[in-house]
Amino acid sequence: MIRVAVVGGTGYAGAELVRLLSGHPHVELTMITSRQYEGQPFSDIYPAMAGIVNLTCRAFSEEAVSKAADVVFTALPHKVSMGVVPGLIDQGKKVIDLSADFRFKDPALYEAWYDESHQTKDLLETAVYGLPEIYFNDIQKASLVGNPGCYPTSVLLPLLPLIKAPFIDPDTVIADSKSGTSGAGRSVSLTTHFCEVNEAFKAYNVAAHRHNPEMDEVLSLFAGRTIHITFTPHLVPITRGMLTTIYVGLKEDVSTRDVASFLDSFYADKPFVRICPMSRFPNTMYVRGTNYCDIGFHVAERTKRLILISAIDNLVKGASGQAVQNMNIMLGFAETAGLDQPPFPL
Repeated sequence: MIRVAVVGGTGYAGAELVRLLSGHPHVELTMITSRQYEGQPFSDIYPAMAGIVNLTCRAFSEEAVSKAADVVFTALPHKVSMGVVPGLIDQGKKVIDLSADFRFKDPALYEAWYDESHQTKDLLETAVYGLPEIYFNDIQKASLVGNPGCYPTSVLLPLLPLIKAPFIDPDTVIADSKSGTSGAGRSVSLTTHFCEVNEAFKAYNVAAHRHNPEMDEVLSLFAGRTIHITFTPHLVPITRGMLTTIYVGLKEDVSTRDVASFLDSFYADKPFVRICPMSRFPNTMYVRGTNYCDIGFHVAERTKRLILISAIDNLVKGASGQAVQNMNIMLGFAETAGLDQPPFPL
């Protein structure tokens, strides 16, 4: 059994990690840290875990975490992780970080969008972007993985296999995403107060969302050329789930069946990507509570555009499930270990 700690285990992403790890066949969850709930049993904070997780939350201590765990998940706010992760790496721990602090290769890009000088630029050179379906081999050898954001996961998985295809015009990409309110985290905020989101649907951070440069960088590195996409996020009144619709101009004629063949081939051996039949499109209901990404598509011949649609659970494939998937790859476990729950049927 591999000993695992979750640093910052009482936010939504951290709690989802605890839930998934508690049922993992190859790990022992040995420590949960929380600044806000130090000294309180985890099951008091999340009563659903009563009788399942019996750990008491502790204050973070690099020494204590290093002694207790072989693998550490850091589910901390942006700008905080970079102060914690280097010490854990120095102690020889494998770290999967769920913040944005280790997602970028270019520190200037991080600093421009997060208004913070990056304290550990040297680690950015060795950190691996944790999108398993694309960077599996690099993740296998990594000591530090920067877990992707939820919006980038929902955009990149349908788009990356096609971005170098001769029929795609990469300069025309428009991504329109809708997320459940859990993506905003557990902290109290007026913008995610029930009365503010119930029976409401709104765009936010239009042309200014921090996940936009993350997507641009990954797409550009993958394609070998500079790509900037137009991205607009929306908040919908559901707890969990994310649906993304991508519109891409076509330079050549291509059929919906051709796109199906392209995607089926690319993801043939990827257990968490499900390519929808041409007659069906993704629905957040069908991935809720799972690590699946469902992808649908349609070629609009009249407007010469390819339409790609994806659905994920923003807390699982968009955060904690993908983090566990990364751990599985880093440790040589089956990629699906601890993640093989079926979707809720209703």
